[in-house]
Amino acid sequence: MDRNGSFPANIADISSEPDALAGVTVMVCSSCRDETGSDAHPRAGALLADDTRRAASGESIRIRTVECLGNCKRRLSAALLRDGCWSYVFGDLNATSGADLVAGAKLFATATDGLIPWRGRPDSLKRGLVARIPPLDMLKD
Repeated sequence: MDRNGSFPANIADISSEPDALAGVTVMVCSSCRDETGSDAHPRAGALLADDTRRAASGESIRIRTVECLGNCKRRLSAALLRDGCWSYVFGDLNATSGADLVAGAKLFATATDGLIPWRGRPDSLKRGLVARIPPLDMLKD
């Protein structure tokens, strides 16, 4: 987003940058509990964040945590974000889904249309899709 609140119009050019992965952020809900609902620490979401950081080691993907994505019924949750593109929220992940999130981030980074392609997407990101949110500049009202 630029200073006046607009997204760049050239989404197709993003993936042609030498390091397109730098434009993708994986946001992991660090407060998610495991399937038992245990309040033990570290929480399963924090373990997923750690697993995602390990899977992204050596890559320029940004990994961030957030206290709650409000997707508690679908347990471990994460989002993939990229400026000027649709954003994705996933649930029903597990503490070892980090490699799937990184694989999804790589597909997202190279998508010239700003959408994560279905083909090649890890199964957990197919089954676990909760929402796809459009970029602000696509809103008509």
